[in-house]
Amino acid sequence: MLVKRTYVTLLVVFILALVIIVTYMLLTRAPEKIEAPKTIQVSSTAFTNGSYIPKKYTCDGDNISPPISWSNIPSDAKSLVLLVVDPDAPFKPFIHWILYNIPVDVRELPENIPKEPIVENYGYQGVNDFGDIGYGGPCPPPGSTHRYIFRVYALNVVLDVKPGASIDEIKRHMDGHIIAYGELIGLYGR
Repeated sequence: MLVKRTYVTLLVVFILALVIIVTYMLLTRAPEKIEAPKTIQVSSTAFTNGSYIPKKYTCDGDNISPPISWSNIPSDAKSLVLLVVDPDAPFKPFIHWILYNIPVDVRELPENIPKEPIVENYGYQGVNDFGDIGYGGPCPPPGSTHRYIFRVYALNVVLDVKPGASIDEIKRHMDGHIIAYGELIGLYGR
């Protein structure tokens, strides 16, 4: 009887801990509400908005970053940030790419940006949710199609953040400094 009661108590504690962890993850990684105008135009020569991302740019292909370009950057912008997020991942939005302190005169990225913390002429890269520096391509669970949002932010500051930062650090430093943004949505399913 005592063994059964101990087992039930441990099970209850485990379930409560799991609920607390999942709730924390959902609250700390909730989709952001952007207070800036959506005026930046984001595009790619590899795929159009709302279409499928070619396999080459996914975990099933070469897993290299696609070419991305943007226009209509505000004249008072001091730096740009590119985030690639899968909002359809289980439990929380999954970060696939963080590129920040992009110079405002840069208007495009070629494909296959090196997976290094510092990318000459393009800025700094952070750690994605795969635990790697740089781009990590779409890799949804089999049987599902996910959206991948390539979002470009114009900031009124250059972020005082070292290369290899986390998404939480980047978002904390971006807070209150976004003056415009734009996005390109690609799809991928397996």
